[in-house]
Amino acid sequence: MNRATRFRFTVRAIEQLPPCPADAPGKGYEVSDTEVPGLRLSVSKASGRKTFWLRYVFRSRKRAMRLGEFPATPLADARRLALAARGQLDRGVDPQEGRDLERSSPTLASFAKDYLDGYAKVHKRSWRDDQSKLDLHILPFFGAERRLCDIQRRDVERFIGAVRKTHSPATANRFLSLLSAMMRRGVTLGVLPDNPCRGMPRFREASDKNRYLSLEEVGRLVVAMDKDPAPSVMAALRFMLLTGCRRSNALKARWEHMDLDRRTWFMPMTKSGKPQYSPLSEECIALLSQLKSRQASPWVFPSPTDSSKPLRDPRKAFARVLAAACIKGHVRLHDIRHTYASLAVSHSGQTLFMAQKLLCHSNPATTMVYSHMANSTLARASQAISDVITQAAQAAQQDGAVVETEQAAAPAR
Repeated sequence: MNRATRFRFTVRAIEQLPPCPADAPGKGYEVSDTEVPGLRLSVSKASGRKTFWLRYVFRSRKRAMRLGEFPATPLADARRLALAARGQLDRGVDPQEGRDLERSSPTLASFAKDYLDGYAKVHKRSWRDDQSKLDLHILPFFGAERRLCDIQRRDVERFIGAVRKTHSPATANRFLSLLSAMMRRGVTLGVLPDNPCRGMPRFREASDKNRYLSLEEVGRLVVAMDKDPAPSVMAALRFMLLTGCRRSNALKARWEHMDLDRRTWFMPMTKSGKPQYSPLSEECIALLSQLKSRQASPWVFPSPTDSSKPLRDPRKAFARVLAAACIKGHVRLHDIRHTYASLAVSHSGQTLFMAQKLLCHSNPATTMVYSHMANSTLARASQAISDVITQAAQAAQQDGAVVETEQAAAPAR
């Protein structure tokens, strides 16, 4: 039976189309609309299901876009969708680009692995922190098998809000930064159309988060360290206090990098990404010389259970000696470094430039957070200059008095 394959679609004409004959080749037949170029209607065998399609060519590639099944998708809607898609084609955009992204979108678990292996482990020394956040919080909340493209802004807001209920504002911000970095990478790789974290506000973080131990607290802390039953761990903590180094550098210190004769410590990798040398005081030399690990391990501060591995985390031991020293308030392990800076600037009279070198800060602006501690040193310097001026004035007065005396004693002519 002959039928027209091209005609102006109407609801009545579509309803009167018969099913595809059972003995016909293929799965069905198609008819074309003469009103909207590329709009097709496919009719299947037996059931006679009728489906709207848009057929087009994009960059020399033939493509077909499913618009919906008739009559659930009315003819007017099919024409509207087809015209909107053709408008995108006129602008050089494939109307199925979003659908293609969704089909090719990876699961959150697979993309997280790609992010860690392909980016974080290559560019970030703190990638283990990212992995911990993903494994313990992000993947359980969103679901490991959830598609990346299905994570919307409201989902991220719910997650960050949940983190904020149990963690500090700074921690919640770090989670948001990690999610945003992953989504940006998804956009760069072409598996996401947009970053749902873009423009999300951060929580306000406390500006005064550094804790500095006073001289009295430092003294009590050292006494508590001497009495602690874990001398090897205490040695690592005291080394951090004597050098002001970061925890990661102290725990990764190797004997091959210690030159006790020249009193220097070589750090092949620091936070700035550059190797650095750090001076060792006489107290540091004495501390290192007494360590048994010098002959038993490549690590200066090895693990108490396995000398072939470095000490992993002394935070519990640090909390123990803080309690023994009766030091109140929240004191972090990193605050040992802040205390070292405080002692350098406010008690030993070192300049900010010298503190920068001691702390191995690559950027002087980082050291400026300790500038308020230099007030006493500046006051002493200002007083010293005032004393010089006063002494000069007193000397001038004395010289003037001598001159007056001599003039008075001289015989009149």
